[in-house]
Amino acid sequence: MHDLLPELQCWRERGLAIALATVVKTWGSSPRPAGAKMAVNAHGEMIGSVSGGCVESAVIEEARQVLQTGKPKLLAFGVSNEQAWEVGLACGGMIEIFVEKLEN
Repeated sequence: MHDLLPELQCWRERGLAIALATVVKTWGSSPRPAGAKMAVNAHGEMIGSVSGGCVESAVIEEARQVLQTGKPKLLAFGVSNEQAWEVGLACGGMIEIFVEKLEN
């Protein structure tokens, strides 16, 4: 989180709304550990990582919705037969990500 703080401060100074995504649970092989964070601003810019790239675009989209509604979300990603060619984790693990809007 400390590596995100300088950019978060810049975003706040620019008056941008910010959503924070945090890996809260992992199972099996997962690309990032619990506690990994990614921030998304109202312009869709992001910093940090919650999956090493495999689900970041889906998390950015969900974060933008959280910014619009103000309602936090708990997201789950993994690989199933139905999801094999969609958004998911190629490593075979599962992760849960909590997305919340940061208050000013």
